[in-house]
Amino acid sequence: MNRAIISSATKFEGDFQIPGDKSISHRSAMCAAIGAGRSKIRNYSSARDCQSTLDCLELMGVGITRSSESIIVEGVGLEGLRAPLKLLDVGNSGTTIRLLSGILAGQTFTSVITGDESIQRRPMKRVIEPLRQMGARIEARDDNYAPLRITGGHLKAIEYRPPVASAQVKSCALLAGLFIDGVTTVIETTPTRNHTEVMLREIGARIEHDGERISVTGKIPLHALGDYTVAGDLSSAAFFIVAALLSPEARVRLRHIGVNPSRTALLDVLRQIGGRIDIASPRLAHGEPVADLIAESSSLSGDLELSGAVIANLIDEIPILAIAGTQLAGTLTIRDAGELRVKESDRIRAIVDNLRRMRIEVEEFDDGFRLAGKQQLHGGVIDSCGDHRIAMAFAVAGLIAEGETIINGADAASVSLPEFYQLLGRCGANILVDDVSEESNAG
Repeated sequence: MNRAIISSATKFEGDFQIPGDKSISHRSAMCAAIGAGRSKIRNYSSARDCQSTLDCLELMGVGITRSSESIIVEGVGLEGLRAPLKLLDVGNSGTTIRLLSGILAGQTFTSVITGDESIQRRPMKRVIEPLRQMGARIEARDDNYAPLRITGGHLKAIEYRPPVASAQVKSCALLAGLFIDGVTTVIETTPTRNHTEVMLREIGARIEHDGERISVTGKIPLHALGDYTVAGDLSSAAFFIVAALLSPEARVRLRHIGVNPSRTALLDVLRQIGGRIDIASPRLAHGEPVADLIAESSSLSGDLELSGAVIANLIDEIPILAIAGTQLAGTLTIRDAGELRVKESDRIRAIVDNLRRMRIEVEEFDDGFRLAGKQQLHGGVIDSCGDHRIAMAFAVAGLIAEGETIINGADAASVSLPEFYQLLGRCGANILVDDVSEESNAG
């Protein structure tokens, strides 16, 4: 078992670039694969999840060359993917299995896609349903869980209104629509991140956005991404931003970070309660807004109740927002976040249980939680639950806690940011990552 031992940081400061955005990295690889020609993608995420996407594409005949600086993808076009000779394994990546299912539904071959134990517990009915309406044949365990056996091809265009706000469901349907002779439309009553639409435009797809209606016209030849640089991951940057806000005499500058409006809800919320965050040098890169983010020590105050539409664009950042909430002179209430129950872990339970281990008073709801600050965090033994965002959020908690904090299962962070603990150390964190055997840890 891997663990991180963390104690309070005396001064937290840094100036660096965060590795590439996971969401954009996944989409850049998939779109480059189904475009015709060579694409060179720089700052591709080092996360295990994004490597799983590359692994799956390679199994379908896509040539990919990887280096520390970039990946090169030899795109095969809309009709160039080949039937994989073995199981497509996405590891822990929910984005890979849900988005790639849309592409697989457009193929004339049969494939089986699955992942680790966590993936096999996550609901897939939300993507199975629209793909079946299009005409794909899909078999799933209990009709809802991976492995998924997908036989695609000969699809028909549909209009689909997802029952839950989900960028993954929307993206799955739009990607399947690329292979259909006609116009596929997703009706999105609650806006979600639009990285797929932006990326599809980059490879020549015809995407139209009219109010709640997002449409793609299929059977249009797609070209390569060319030379493409992935913006820094805002979800990963969030941990360093909150660490700076909560630490004394702290300042960090994070360069070339993606600030797509569908992703900046956390920044808006933190600034609303007094977080000193500057969005510097805003610019556009490959259709995506980017900027440098500067965060400094802040006093957070005010009551914050988050529910409804904002939750969809904040869902991944709720674990680190909970840590910020412990230092808020006011009450933080999260509702309508039941989706957290079916992430890599039951994140509501993981947040609540681990906060209590650090002696924080918190009330748990079926769809969220409430905590009243400002409360003193105390070092404790944290269970990451194998969830990258839980491990990373509570590592930040350890920076401002009294005493020593131990994160068991700390290596879960590598799912999204393998460099996480190294970057924390560069910012001045007192942190030791080591391996302990189950035997030595028993009792």
